[in-house]
This record gives sequence, structure tokens and C-alpha cells, in this order.
Amino acid sequence: MNLPEKFGENVFNDSVQKETLPSEVYKALRATIVAGKTLDVSIAGTVASAMKKWAVSKGATHYTHWFQPLTGLTAEKHESFIEPEGDRVIMRLTGKSLIVGESDASSFPSGGSRATHMARGYTAWDPTSPAFVKEGTLYIPTVFVSYTGETLDKKAPLLRSMRAIDKQAKRILKLFGIECKKVSTTVGPEQEYFLISEEEYLKRKDLQLTGRTLFGAPVTRGQELEDQYFGVIKPKVAEFMRDLDNELWSYGVLSKTKHNEVAPAQHEMAPIFTTANVAVDTNMLTMELMKKVAKKHGLVCLLHEKPFKGINGSGKHNNWSLNTDKGLNLLNPGENPESNTLFKLVLTAVVKAVDDYQGILRSSVASAANDHRLGADEAPPAIISVYLGDQLGALVDSIVKGENYVAEKAANSSIGVPESPIFPKDATDRNRTSPFAFTGNKFEFRMLGSQANVADANICLNTIVADALEKFADELERESDFNAAVNALIERELKAHYRIIFNLDGYGPGWEPEAAKRGLLNNKNTADAVPVCYEEKNVDVYVNQGVYTREEAIARADIRLENYVKIINIEALTMIEMAKRDIIPAVSDFVATLCQNVAAKQAVCDKIPFKTEKDLIEKLAKLNDSTSAAVAKLEKDLKGVDKHDVRPASQAMAHTVIPDMDDVRKLVDEMETLTSSDYWPYPTYFDILYSVK
Repeated sequence: MNLPEKFGENVFNDSVQKETLPSEVYKALRATIVAGKTLDVSIAGTVASAMKKWAVSKGATHYTHWFQPLTGLTAEKHESFIEPEGDRVIMRLTGKSLIVGESDASSFPSGGSRATHMARGYTAWDPTSPAFVKEGTLYIPTVFVSYTGETLDKKAPLLRSMRAIDKQAKRILKLFGIECKKVSTTVGPEQEYFLISEEEYLKRKDLQLTGRTLFGAPVTRGQELEDQYFGVIKPKVAEFMRDLDNELWSYGVLSKTKHNEVAPAQHEMAPIFTTANVAVDTNMLTMELMKKVAKKHGLVCLLHEKPFKGINGSGKHNNWSLNTDKGLNLLNPGENPESNTLFKLVLTAVVKAVDDYQGILRSSVASAANDHRLGADEAPPAIISVYLGDQLGALVDSIVKGENYVAEKAANSSIGVPESPIFPKDATDRNRTSPFAFTGNKFEFRMLGSQANVADANICLNTIVADALEKFADELERESDFNAAVNALIERELKAHYRIIFNLDGYGPGWEPEAAKRGLLNNKNTADAVPVCYEEKNVDVYVNQGVYTREEAIARADIRLENYVKIINIEALTMIEMAKRDIIPAVSDFVATLCQNVAAKQAVCDKIPFKTEKDLIEKLAKLNDSTSAAVAKLEKDLKGVDKHDVRPASQAMAHTVIPDMDDVRKLVDEMETLTSSDYWPYPTYFDILYSVK
């Protein structure tokens, strides 16, 4: 395989555009993509014709406006290229069909901003994200809006947030005498996932309906030996990874790294950074392709954040940075960060933004599934904090405390063996326990869940940093002595937001009480995290930056709570069904068999011992009765929740229904360890986690 030739072969990318479009049309389109200029609609017909011709050469017969509704997934409606011409047909894609499409807007979540009978919605072309051909269809990335203009997707607000930070960052750069056409946020979302046997998956009702196991006793060997991480990749998994890379590369996805993760059957794929909206699109495509490629290998790819209790779940680290079209990374400290005033100012803006809006940043990653990870000593705590490392931490300390800064330079390192090469050592370590860590020339936001659309977190990040940059620009543009003013501002703001910086162990028992002393939020579940989104300050930041209207901001919070309530409801109903129809009867059957064995022994000779059976019968019978009672309580409490009023319903789910589910699971998991495998109705964790060779 010639990888450079294969890469992007299914994408209508820059090189294809340059080859297939007239020079003036190509330049006009690139001006929109690269410099953010308004799209010249007069070129749409020419672009559409070239795009259709290229797609047909790739075997496409249909096109679709590919969009990201508020379901968290992608959506598509396929239209064929055919148009009648007499008694024959021709293949055509018009400029209008490229630019705009129509879709039913009433059947997607809207947070109440659209009534069911108000059905018309529009999909509008996003030319900054390239189209691609997949399985005989031309996919055209689009935004999704209602007839009355409300955004109904994740792409439109993301583009708005990118425009907001571009505008404010350029104001800051201008103060430093730096001109550029565009400042873009770049993102590299690492993707964790599990691979299990499809055969075992199809035997688990909970995995099929909820994406996670609602029951399951711990496996006798999990991750405690620490031999899974970066371990030798199993042959079948290696075949999957090889095929996945080939698929991803053909779609221009910058798949770079693959390895085993910490838990059994857990793996990771990491891409190279790219512009935020393209990164979002390619990550959504990556998750789809992971599932499809897995199926070809008789596997199932689990993207749920916590498919198995007792071992690590899966996240998606969001590597975020700011770059100009000239290649300047605004988060690159350089060799002498103490004298890099632009970097210090941008760093201060990020620290201020994260502190001021820690609530909505936490909410942006909140979900029923991700609640299982955050704070579980396998992922960052639910408390937002910023890690800067030794070098920048010392720099900030010197500014805040008025001390002399002693630069800690990167040094060379060696293991002390002459044959081993000397290698450069970074100036600072990495902190895997921090939710928001500086890692050289970017921030790694580590709280995202593995199945999340990364648009949510990046919309929030872009917006709040744009807000901080705007405040800084407003102040500094009025000052006559810029150098004095900027240094005073940096010192003042770092002092004001010093509480959010934490460079130690986020898993340690001392962090929660310390965070409480600092006044940091600790919203451990979605029901408690999302309500901050209704606060006036947190709505205003989106409105002021032109990212959401007030109604759109509130609708997003309502949708997040609505989704939470629905997911917990589905999980609870599935748990009730599994327990009542399968588990309780199976344990009863096993107890009955034990009783028959005891009766048979007694019939032969009343001196034959049966204490083992008797003790097991008593224990399982009591556990089964307790399970039945716990299920009845869960069922009653679930029915008592008014699921249409999502704010109180989310509280009931978090603080009543989920504890009920925990009670049922604890009983069932104990029964699993006591019941013969011949009677247990579902594959165990061992069956699932060690089935792929």
C-alpha cells in the first residue's frame, strides 16, 4: 500500500479542489476555508458540478447533507443524483442542492425551542469541512437550523465559537503588532474504546440496550497487575486496528497512535491535531467506522464510558490549542516563557476563563455515562482545576507571590549506560490526574467521555476563552503604556484566579477538602452539574459571544437533563426486566436443584452431610428475596418520577433511582459469585473481557 497516495483518497480535499475547480473558483473557496471570508454563493454551481463528477468517479450515486443534531450522533438523508431528462436520467448536483437542504426539524431534540408541528428545518453547507464519499454516497458536512433560525445542532454553535475566539485573539495579537488573517482552535481528540466478541455481546441484554453491563461480578484478574497498558496487541485486535487505520486514512483522518489501554480489552486511537470543526467531524466519523470495522471482524466496539464496573472506563482527551494561519501557536511558551508576554497573557486568559466558568466547563462533559468515570480514580475528579507543571507553575508563583523566577530549562537525560543515547528531557512532567493540564504547547482537557461529541466541550472552551480575551483587549486598548498595563493585568488576573491552579495529585484524598476551601465547584453527577447552565452569568457569556441565543443556551441545558433522565430510565427498566425475567428465576432454579440434592442425600442416608448445600440454599434464598424486594422498590420509585419535568426528574434519578439500582446490582453481583455457571443466564466478565484472542 502506498500510504501517501491512499491518504484522503475519499475526500474532496484541497488537492482535489485545486485539480477540479477553475482557478478563480478555487481561490474564492479557499478564501472562505482559510481566511474565514463570506462564501461567494455564485461559485456554488461550479463547485457542486465538480464535486458530483468527482464523487461519481468514486462510485457515488447519492449525496447527503451530513449533520450533527442534538442527539449526540450524526444524521443523514440520502438523495440520488438522478434527474429525469425525457425517458432517461442524468446525474446532477446543483449549487442550491449543495448549499442548502431540508430536513424534518420536529423529530430531533430542541429543548422546547420548536413545537412538534413546526417541522421545517434546513441543512446548510459547511465549506470549511471537506466532503467525502462513503459507501456510494457523497457526504456534505452541514449545519442544521430551524425555519425560524434556531440552531438545532452542534456544528453551528461550534463555528460561531471559533469565529468568536478568532475575533478576540486577533485583537490581542494586534496589540503586539502581529497581523494575521485567522486564528483557529486546533483539537486532537484521543479515543478510548473496548473490543469484545460479538457472540458474547449478543447474549447480554444490558450491553445491547444501554451500552454497559448493569450487572457483573468483578473478574478475578482485572488490571491490578498493570500489564495491559501498552502490552502486546492480540492478533485479532491488531487486524482490527490495521483495517481501521486503512479506513481512517482513506477518509483523511490523521490516525497516528494505537495501543492497549489500562483495562482488559481496552484500547486507544489518537489522531494528529487539526482545526476544531474538522476534528469534530472526523471524530464522529471515527466512532462510526470503529463500530463498522469491528463488526467485520466478529467484534463489537464499545464506546460507552463505563461498560464494566471495577475496571477503568473510557475517556476522550481533548488536546486544545490556538494557532494563527501563519503557524504561530499562542500557547507555545518558547525557550524563555518569563519574557514571552503574549504567551503569558493568553495563558492568563485561559486560567481566568476556566476559573470564571468552571461550572459550564464541567457541565459540557456531563452525561449519565461519564458520571461513572469522573472522580473514580481512573479519570480526573469532577472538580475543575488547571495543571501548569513545574516550569509554568514556578513562573506563575513568581508573578503571584512577587518572587524571583528561576528558569528551569529542559535538560538532557540518560540512563547512565554509555551505549544508550542521551535524550532531551521536557522542562515539566505530565499530570494524568488533572482535568485541565498544560502539556507543552496545548491544554489537555481530560474529562470528556469516550462517546461524547467533542463539539460540546470545544464550544464551551472557545467561548469562555474568547470572553476573557475580549475583556483583556477592551482594557489594554485604552492604555497608553501598553507594556506596564499588560504586566499589571497578568499579575492581577493570576492572583484573582490562582485558586484554580493545582499541580498535585487530583486523586489524592486531600484534594476534595482543599478544593472546598478554595471555593471550587464539585458537582459529581449530571443532575447537579447542569443547573449552573441556567445561571445568568453562564447564559450571558454565550449570548455576548454570539454563540447561542438565550433560548438556545437554556434549550441545550434542558436537552442534557432530558437525555440524562431518559438514559437512567432505560437502564432502570432494563435492570428490572433482566432481574425479574432472567436472574431471579435462574437463582430460584439453582436453589431448587440444591434442595433436590439435599432431599436425595437424606433419602439415601440421613447421616450424609449436606451443610454446604444448606448454607448455600439459605444464603441464596435470602439474597434472592432481598433482590426481589429491591427490584420492587426500584420499580415503584421509577414510576413515581415525572419524567416530563426534567429538572426535578433528573434530581430524582440521581438521588433516588440510581441508589436503588446500586442496591439491586450489589445483591445480584453477589448471587452471581454463588450460583453455578450452568444456571447463570448471562456471560460473566471473564467470558466477555477475555474472549478476544
